[in-house]
Amino acid sequence: MDFSPLIGLVLVVSGIIVGFVNTLAGGATIISITTFMVLGLPLSMANGTNRVPVVLQNFTSCVTFFRKKLLDMRLGLKLAIPTVVGNVIGSQVASTVDEDIFRVCLGVVLLVVLGFMAFSNERRLREGGVSTAPVVVRPWHYVAFLLIGFYSGYIYVGLGYLILAVAMMSMKMDLVRANALKGFIVLVSTPFALAVFMLNGQVNYFYGLVHAVGNILGAYIASQYAVGWGVRFLRLFMVIVILVCLADLFGWISLREMVRSVLIA
Repeated sequence: MDFSPLIGLVLVVSGIIVGFVNTLAGGATIISITTFMVLGLPLSMANGTNRVPVVLQNFTSCVTFFRKKLLDMRLGLKLAIPTVVGNVIGSQVASTVDEDIFRVCLGVVLLVVLGFMAFSNERRLREGGVSTAPVVVRPWHYVAFLLIGFYSGYIYVGLGYLILAVAMMSMKMDLVRANALKGFIVLVSTPFALAVFMLNGQVNYFYGLVHAVGNILGAYIASQYAVGWGVRFLRLFMVIVILVCLADLFGWISLREMVRSVLIA
């Protein structure tokens, strides 16, 4: 599909939504992957191209969190080391695995994320205050972030929920600082996965950079305003998005044909 101003608009608008939702919680990366697929990229390249906006989006949110003194750089670097190792391994697996297998894995992940959003504690997700309680870090947390890194490199979708779950439920962090930690770890580790996909020729730089413009805008808006705000709406929105993406992933509908008909009209 040739590039046009309308395609650029689709990439930027979807990027704003992704950047906003991912900065507040997570899970919206499926919108990026689906958008790239709808615009003609194969699933493996959509997965690799997605890493471009991820890096730029998280850079934007991390700068904002750092300026507000909400980012613990020392803790973030400690946990980023095992995450990077896992990320490289996971991305190498993703770049070589059969696309049908990857499609099934992605479908399973979407169902798990869907279940998490349907049954998770909304009050916990809404807690937007900044806690002064000490952060609890145990040796097994490094193993957990190694596994999180592998998952991040392989699929990435729903990664934000995994990091928030460990940070808030096990390390006793509040939602604001957990979001800051999440963004920093993803920022440090994702370039390594991106390098693997680049070496395997699975990155569309133009689509990735245009989509990243929207990601940056969405991340900036989300990190500037009420981090714990709008969870109920975001949850409903993401449930609908995931259901649509699942329908497209398994061939029940064709988002690509829908968008193609709109672009041609």
